[in-house]
Amino acid sequence: MIRNQETTRGPQTALRAERSQYRDAEGHIRGVEATSGGLIRSTLLTCGAAAAMLTVVYLPAEYGIDPTGFGAILGLTEMGQIKQQLYAEAEADAEATATVTLDPSTLERLDRIEAQLAAIGAVIGAPAALTEPPSPPQGAAASPQPTADPAPAPEAPAETAPTAAAPALDPAATSAADWRDEVSYTLAPGEGIEVKLVMQEGQTARFAWTANGAVLNYDTHGDGGGQKISYEQGRAVPEQAGELTAAFTGNHGWFWRNRTDAPVTVTLRTAGDYAALKAP
Repeated sequence: MIRNQETTRGPQTALRAERSQYRDAEGHIRGVEATSGGLIRSTLLTCGAAAAMLTVVYLPAEYGIDPTGFGAILGLTEMGQIKQQLYAEAEADAEATATVTLDPSTLERLDRIEAQLAAIGAVIGAPAALTEPPSPPQGAAASPQPTADPAPAPEAPAETAPTAAAPALDPAATSAADWRDEVSYTLAPGEGIEVKLVMQEGQTARFAWTANGAVLNYDTHGDGGGQKISYEQGRAVPEQAGELTAAFTGNHGWFWRNRTDAPVTVTLRTAGDYAALKAP
């Protein structure tokens, strides 16, 4: 019996000796020593994963750039192209001082693609910054058409004059002989146009414009002598009539944009105190 006990204790002592190789003198578990080669290898693997995420997910989803072709398969390239188009249109409309809204069908299409991106990111474990799309811009439009009289760079902050446009007049009460000028333009979907009157400060002009059964977004504004002003803006307006009083000497008029899916003809009639009508 004694021999059996000694035989049993022998392996246990050896096992304790093997375990002590992984502990220090105080009994703490020893750490794994990192080598320079291991650090370099880990760094390269991390950089490779980040580059793959950048080319496969981020560039197609944000900029529409798809060097690998996987972005088109995952539906990310189309999303990036839509975003870039919206950003360009928003910047163009900001320069034209036109306030418009996105087409509902485009918003639904973008929301559907973003939902697909979130689902794909959850599967592949993409960072939240890549799967959560930025908030879409509140307004976007096609590039504005060149105008006959580009506005000079402002030297003073823009001011507003909500009382510049008088209450609307009845266009039917004014005969064709009472109008001094009349112009008409047909705008394709997304197209814009600007018409202005050359006026001295304090002069008042009568006007009436109509979209001829359709609707237009408009911005009534003025510029000249280093000054800029926005009188009034509107969305999906079928027609308007009233008086425009110049807040300062310069060019005062209207910018229209067609946000419908069909061509729209805008007709403008003007009369009153102004030197000339400037149109494309």
